Amino acid sequence: DSINVQFFKFNLIGPALFEQPISRRLRRVSLSEIGFGKLETYIKLDKLGEGTYATVYKGRSKLTENLVALKEIRLEHEEGAPCTAIREVSLLKDLKHANIVTLHDIIHTKKSLTLVFEYLDKDLKQYLDDCGNVINIHNVKLFLFQLLRGLSYCHRRKVLHRDLKPQNLLINERGELKLADFGLARAKSIPTKTYSNEVVTLWYRPPDILLGSTNYSTHIDMWGVGCIFYEMTTGRPLFPGSTVEEELHFIFKLLGTPTEQSWSGISCNDEFVAHNYPLYRAERLSNHTPRYTTVLHVGTQLYYT
Repeated sequence: DSINVQFFKFNLIGPALFEQPISRRLRRVSLSEIGFGKLETYIKLDKLGEGTYATVYKGRSKLTENLVALKEIRLEHEEGAPCTAIREVSLLKDLKHANIVTLHDIIHTKKSLTLVFEYLDKDLKQYLDDCGNVINIHNVKLFLFQLLRGLSYCHRRKVLHRDLKPQNLLINERGELKLADFGLARAKSIPTKTYSNEVVTLWYRPPDILLGSTNYSTHIDMWGVGCIFYEMTTGRPLFPGSTVEEELHFIFKLLGTPTEQSWSGISCNDEFVAHNYPLYRAERLSNHTPRYTTVLHVGTQLYYT
């Protein structure tokens, strides 16, 4: 799984205006301000996946002959475009970076809103599956670097991704990794702003969010980076819980059960108290990944940042 990655010059940017979440009553106005393309410009080739609100197709542009990914979002007459779609469009219009998937076009019809993205061959989960869950250390470093660079750009622009997981990291044939699926992303103006705690797939969700906190900042993404980093180095998820209780148990067993001394106010948290977790002592991450002790030094720095 040898890879040659062409690194791009990091363009520093100045302070950006804070994005604001779009309310339902502003969706129609927001959509009217966006320039739309034409559906007939693209040819659908294969279905790549389907979710509750959207279906993703592999396609081709008739204008450029380039492959594209068509994210077709079904519109409900009563609701209009889903909040996640408006949020994704609003953010991606202004996020231009080598490690963030490019939004090429937007197509609006009565029945659907189609987002046209650059096409990348696979996601990190598929990449792991294809190489037998064993990625050589060189490529782990390349992918981690690109993930951090793309995320750094987002955070400089005051944008939280909030849903980092291997399925949302796309990789092309040149080994370039790009952040995708900004449907849950949020622009943040104040680090302690109250958001929903129902974000981030369970395995990549930090303990304070699992315990009900809605006050968070960039750490929600950095926890996900650490979990993905471990998964790349070992080929298995770090905290594969099937419920919130089990997820927290996995976290505490490895990193130590929090106490009032290490986490002020934890003894008053109803979720924490209700499950009466055993008092675990923190273990060394290197004990779980003996082959990757050197690279896990980077992970330790991330953990304590």
